[in-house]
Parts: sequence; structure tokens; C-alpha cells
Amino acid sequence: MIGNDIVDLQLAKTQSNWQRKGFLEKQFTAEEQKIILNSQNPFLQVWLFWSMKEAAYKCHVQEYQKRFFAPKKFSCKTISNSAGSVEIDSDFYFIKYSISENYIHSIAVKNKKNVLVSELFFIKKIINKTKIVTQQMLTYFSDDIQLQKDQFGVPFLYQKQKKLPISVSTSHHGNYGGFVFLNT
Repeated sequence: MIGNDIVDLQLAKTQSNWQRKGFLEKQFTAEEQKIILNSQNPFLQVWLFWSMKEAAYKCHVQEYQKRFFAPKKFSCKTISNSAGSVEIDSDFYFIKYSISENYIHSIAVKNKKNVLVSELFFIKKIINKTKIVTQQMLTYFSDDIQLQKDQFGVPFLYQKQKKLPISVSTSHHGNYGGFVFLNT
């Protein structure tokens, strides 16, 4: 299982007010709130934790085939300036993340020994960003590979109506899109 999430930081600045009353309390654990409020850059810390939670959530939904909204059930920890973990119930997801001046990109895996392919790219102002991300990812495969999503929105690769043993995740936000995949 794999998940990824991208936050376009410029868009996050204009579309979301993380400082509004109740936002932190609704989205983050008490420990995460403390880390955010004591951070040198609370804005980046908010969106890093958000991105980590979203990436781990995608893994969790792949594994358990159940969607839910309970961000405070997700407990984030940073280990270094590019790695962390998220605990959901008793499941742990390993996080690899990158922060630039323009975006935050987080990748979550259940088993950190898995080999993965990851690509992040700029998307011009295009209406169907999901289609662009899918097309970009499919260039790694033969022409007869298709991406389909199940009833939970989890993407899977198919070849001649047969599901392939490859875990995939796609994401886009604002001017950025990306995907990750690995053999399961």
C-alpha cells in the first residue's frame, strides 16, 4: 500500500485560514497542536502534518477498504527533515516528505522496505488535473494499462481486465500533481 499528498503552499495561503477559531482543534491532536504553535513556521507545520495525514489515510483506505473522516485519530511525528510517521489506531505508516518554497509532498508506505517510483510535476492552469496526473503516470507502463478507481476512490492498475499487483496513489493540488507506485 502507498499514498501520497501534495499541498500547493501558495494556494493554501489564499484558500485556507488555518488560524481560524477551531481549525487546529478539529484537525490535530493536542501534541500536534503544541508542535504547530511552538514551530518556527507554524504555517508550514500545519500543512506538513495535513499532507502526512492525507498520505497515510490513502494507505489506510487501501488496506481496510473503509473511508472515514477523523483527522484527530491520526498521530503525526517527524523523525528528520524528510521523514516521519503517522499512527492510525495501531497501524503505523512511514512517511517520506519534501518541502519546497512552493509545495509539500508526502509519501506514505506501510513497509518502508518497498521500492517505489515517485514523480511530482508542475501543472499549468488546466481544468482536468486528475486526467493529466493519470496520463503522466501511465507513461511508465505499456499502452494497454488502465487506471480504475474502486467505490472508495482507491486507484488500481488493470491490464486486459486483470488487476495488477501494483499499489498506486495520485494527488494534485493547485499547480502541482504527482503520483507514486510500487510493486506489492
